[in-house]
Amino acid sequence: MSKTISAIYENGVLHPEKPLEVSEGAKVEIIILVSENKKQQKSPAELLAEIAALPLEGEGEKFSGRDHDRILYGKASEK
Repeated sequence: MSKTISAIYENGVLHPEKPLEVSEGAKVEIIILVSENKKQQKSPAELLAEIAALPLEGEGEKFSGRDHDRILYGKASEK
């Protein structure tokens, strides 16, 4: 019989999340697959697509990229 279970590893002990349907004293084999947080597992392409989807400048913002030189150097940018 083969069954996949979820468990939490704490202080050197595996704690199954649900009771096991195994008779007392039964010998079992364990394969460990560490689950990773899926929210943090985005591909570089997905991350770049999210960045590309960000607006360049928000509507109604007082500062614009066009004002860069004026803000930093006190002079108007050349067009």
